[in-house]
Amino acid sequence: MRPWIFLGILSLAFGSDPIPAPPQSHPILLKNGIIHTITQGTLYGGDLLFDKGKIIRVETNIVPAPGMDVMDISGKHVYPGLIASVTPLGLTEIGAVRATRDYAETGEVNPNVRANVSYNTDSELIPVTRSNGVLFANVTPQSGLVAGQSSLMKLDGWTWEEATMLSPTGLHIHWPRMGIRTTGEKVKPVTEQEKERREAIRKLDRLFDAARAYHTLITGSDATRERKPDTDVKLASLVPYVTGEKPVFIHANEVRQIVAAVHWARKQNVTMILVGGHDAWRVTDLLAEAKVPVIYENVLALPLRRYEDVDQAYATPGQLVKAGIQVAIAASSSSFEAPHQRNLPYHAGMAAAFGLSPDEALKSITLRPAEMLGVADRIGSLEPGKDASLFIADGDILEPETVVEQAWIDGRTVDMRDRHKGLYQKYSEKYRRMGLIK
Repeated sequence: MRPWIFLGILSLAFGSDPIPAPPQSHPILLKNGIIHTITQGTLYGGDLLFDKGKIIRVETNIVPAPGMDVMDISGKHVYPGLIASVTPLGLTEIGAVRATRDYAETGEVNPNVRANVSYNTDSELIPVTRSNGVLFANVTPQSGLVAGQSSLMKLDGWTWEEATMLSPTGLHIHWPRMGIRTTGEKVKPVTEQEKERREAIRKLDRLFDAARAYHTLITGSDATRERKPDTDVKLASLVPYVTGEKPVFIHANEVRQIVAAVHWARKQNVTMILVGGHDAWRVTDLLAEAKVPVIYENVLALPLRRYEDVDQAYATPGQLVKAGIQVAIAASSSSFEAPHQRNLPYHAGMAAAFGLSPDEALKSITLRPAEMLGVADRIGSLEPGKDASLFIADGDILEPETVVEQAWIDGRTVDMRDRHKGLYQKYSEKYRRMGLIK
């Protein structure tokens, strides 16, 4: 066994082992904080009361009652839990170790696959991610043309069943390459590349047409059919998408992919959400007219073309919002980016530095993804009646130096230990013994 693989497996055996939180047992009152409600602006010197997993009141001068746990958070900021809109978090641990990768299924078309059943609640990446305020993750399968269905997970829980907030949240399609490759190893002839592209789109058409026919068959009256049709797992899983009940997340970055995907979604009459969107700034009129929301995951990326401005990726979210397009920001849905989901607020912060308003930047990682995923009635903002999933930070969460001090999910006090903090404490002690720090 290679040494680096052995060390990777060893790191799994000696993790931080944070313990899932028990249900909230008594009311908690946060007093004198800076409350970022998201929907009603920022409340300075405000109080927030939550009990039994729900927010009860958000206002000033709430009088404590017997039995309340009162926390004076003067000068501290309170935010709703951040939402990773598309991510492989919980489906992969160490990219070099095959046994820890569970984000892909065999075959090109797997609409029946659901991500939550493979979610690993003991992943070392989860505590690290929630230590920076990310309390929810829309966990997304990765492989093939039709990858499967994503699931919204709470980043705390003993089992995948307990961690699941909503499943499925949508179907994920990776749009085929529209350009023609002319360089690189094993380049296929142009005619073959064009044939593969056409066949991939035809495959999508046939799949959705069959699902629509299947839905018509199973919902028809007994008098219109000779016998009850056999269950087709793949077609049955597509019914919520051909009826418009659930959105279809189409992953596309290059402008020709985006345009083709929008026209295909119109033809199939499905609710589309664009994921990726590197070139979305080129087709803002089309996206706005078609009312296609965008989960933009390229804020910290390089330009696609040599002639593009070096800051185009940073500025794109602001340009999309200015055009009237609903935008959520994601770190990345790539399997290689699972360890970096903790950086989500910095992606939004960079967009805020290049044209996106700070309020909209904060919404792009809270309320906007909640709206796209159909859970805005529960999370994404701090309002009475919503889930008490929130955190306290010592500063602006969009700034890298800000530290998240405590978090709650459904009112449950989250264990804030993680592997990064454990290593920091370990090596701080080393240099303390050497006399290099106090």
